[in-house]
This record gives sequence, structure tokens and C-alpha cells, in this order.
Amino acid sequence: MNSATVRNLLVRGMLAGLAAGVLALIAAYLLGEPSVDKAIGFEDAHSHEHEMEVVSRSLQSTAGLATGVLIYGVAFGGIAALAYCFALGRVGRFGPRATALLLSGCALLAVYVVPFLKYPANPPSVGDPDTIGRRTTLYFLMMLLSVLLAVAATILGRRLAPSLGTWWATVAAVAAFAVVIGLAYAFLPVVDEVPKGFPAGLLWRFRLSAVAIQAVLWGGFGLLFGELAERRLNPRPAAAPAGGTVPASN
Repeated sequence: MNSATVRNLLVRGMLAGLAAGVLALIAAYLLGEPSVDKAIGFEDAHSHEHEMEVVSRSLQSTAGLATGVLIYGVAFGGIAALAYCFALGRVGRFGPRATALLLSGCALLAVYVVPFLKYPANPPSVGDPDTIGRRTTLYFLMMLLSVLLAVAATILGRRLAPSLGTWWATVAAVAAFAVVIGLAYAFLPVVDEVPKGFPAGLLWRFRLSAVAIQAVLWGGFGLLFGELAERRLNPRPAAAPAGGTVPASN
């Protein structure tokens, strides 16, 4: 793949990430913000300290949310496009669309779902402010470990494929990934800082909406970028003129 193609796919990846960010923004506003508002209400009702609001809640839930989600979408779209350029043709006999969907699905699992299952997202008022640095470090450690193990599992599957076949090589690689991740779950510290009396249903809805937002983001990116990559890498032939040509008479 030459540099011009990589550059073209990078731009398309950023555009697809921006479009997927718009979809994720809609999902975040409709699914996530109601739970955030209720969690803030719980915090205000049980807090004896009232701090001055530097940024209004309405601004946070609109312009602030849009800025964060869209910038994130563009950034991860560019990174995913570069990963796509490396993965295309190296992870199996998949076309541009299928490779984009496969990459997006694997990235969703490795970058978000696996760390989430160990250290799930929490709404406001959940978590001790004094441990935020420790919790952030543990989360990113789990994410880094998950990504590295996913890459290692892919390499393992490719090396086992000639002797075991594609199916059993994939099964072995996935099993190895699951075993090592399970050990990480067992040995890494547990974080449980849900305050007493916090509604379990609210916590569940917030975490479910967090997963849904990420699924919309990554799924939307896979579909949009896959279509853009397909048109760039496998352009359709020009259509023949309508009616064709009239044969000359003798």
C-alpha cells in the first residue's frame, strides 16, 4: 500500500470517525445524560458541601459533550485507519468492508469491553475523589494489557494456522487470550466504591448506556469506514453509455 493510499484512507478514517462521533453523541445525549443527571441529583442530596459550579450543567451536557465526543471520534478514526492499513490482507482473506468491521469489533472488545468488565464506568457521585489517580492507572493498565494480548493472540493464530487450520488456530488464540485476561482479572486489585444507598438500577442503566454508546461509535465507524475504504480500494468500473452504439450499416 503506497503512501498516497495510506493518506487517503487516513482522511477517510477521520471523516468516518467524525460521522460515528455524531451517532455516538446522539446516543450519549439520549441514553447517558438522563442517568448522569439523576446521579448528580443523588450526589447533591447527600452532600453537605456545595461547591460553586464553574461550568453549568446545561453547557456540559451540550457543547461540552459534543466537543469531547467529536474530537474523540476524529482521533480514534485516524488511529483505526492506520491500524486498518496494516491489518488489511494480514488477518485473513477479507475484503475492505469485512476487514473494517472485523477491526472495529476487535477494537471494541480489546479497547473497551475487556477493561470495562474489570473496571466498569461509574456515574458522578460513585468513587472516592482521593483514589481517582489509582483507578485511572488501573483502568489504562487493563486496557493496555488487553490490546497487547489481542495483538499477541492474532500473531499466535497466524502461526498456528498452517498446522492446525484456520478454525482451530483461531479457537486456540481466543482461548489463550481468555486465559491470560482471566488471570489479569483475578490478580489486579478490585475497585468497589459505590456509596451506600446509591440506586442499583441507576448504576446499571448508566453502565449499560456506556456500553451502548461505545457500540454505536465503533459499529458506526466500521460500517462507514468500510464503505469508504471499499470505494477507494475497489472502485467500481465506469458504467457503459446508455443505449450503446449503433452499428454502422453496410
